[in-house]
Amino acid sequence: MRAVQITEFGGPEVVAVREVPEPRPGAGQILIDVARCGVNFADTLLRENAYIAAAALPLVPGGEVVGRTADGRRLAAMIENGGYAEKAVIPEDRAFPVPEEIDDVAAVALLAQGLTAWWLINHTGHVRPGESVVVHAAAGGVGSLAVQLAKMSGAGRVIATAGTPEKRELALSLGADAAVDPAAEDLTAALCEANNGEHVDVVLEMTGGRVTDQSIAALAPFGRLAFYGMASLVEPEKVSPRALQRRSATVSGFWLMNAFARPETLRKAYAELTAQVAAGELRVIHGGDYPMSEVRRVHEDLRGRRTTGKLVLDPSR
Repeated sequence: MRAVQITEFGGPEVVAVREVPEPRPGAGQILIDVARCGVNFADTLLRENAYIAAAALPLVPGGEVVGRTADGRRLAAMIENGGYAEKAVIPEDRAFPVPEEIDDVAAVALLAQGLTAWWLINHTGHVRPGESVVVHAAAGGVGSLAVQLAKMSGAGRVIATAGTPEKRELALSLGADAAVDPAAEDLTAALCEANNGEHVDVVLEMTGGRVTDQSIAALAPFGRLAFYGMASLVEPEKVSPRALQRRSATVSGFWLMNAFARPETLRKAYAELTAQVAAGELRVIHGGDYPMSEVRRVHEDLRGRRTTGKLVLDPSR
């Protein structure tokens, strides 16, 4: 079968479409014909062996897929790897049924991005009605969904950040009350100004470096910052426990892989998200449906911050 295989770590040039053996399902696994596989920023880190979890070569990347079984069941699933391929093996206990009214891009977007946004709003960030919420990278896969879910949860004010005027306009169209350029010299002041001069209650952050540091400084008493990625690859400054104590603030981390220890919660979340999309209450931003043969361009566009919404590969092309 055709698949994208990495045989050495490096830049976009190391991802290539090759003929590889078809995977064979074992106990508790299901083989599916992949309709679409998701592309995530984490894939570009995995390609460089810079992700949270170390990788072994050779490797077929891709952690999220939607497709059909031989008997016609339509399933979506998160997998460790192997998604950039015509066929993939998925664990039965991590397979989510997909309603027919949900398109393939949405079905994939509601996996890593949708489940992460849902968990950040409902668990890690504990967003309460009336609270202010900052969503960094608000035009991206997680951010675009988190803006909407924050509003649906009753947030009093949602403040989006995005790097271009077009991306900030997109965030506003999704329901954000204000949009801020994260490159502002004093991001702390910009976030507070966007919150009518007040410090903020919740920050969903995946950039790292100064964005994390200045976002922590923008937290109100009892504020929470949920850290779920580091797209800049720059570590934030050391967080001072005494500084957090003075404001009773919380800085926490989230990685979706840990949530799979609670499969019932994730099944509930995925069913809730697909129902909201089907009802027209939640909008998935289609960021690009690429042929698998153009996988290098996808990685280049993603790392170059030239994308919005959800990116997918079509293994049939």
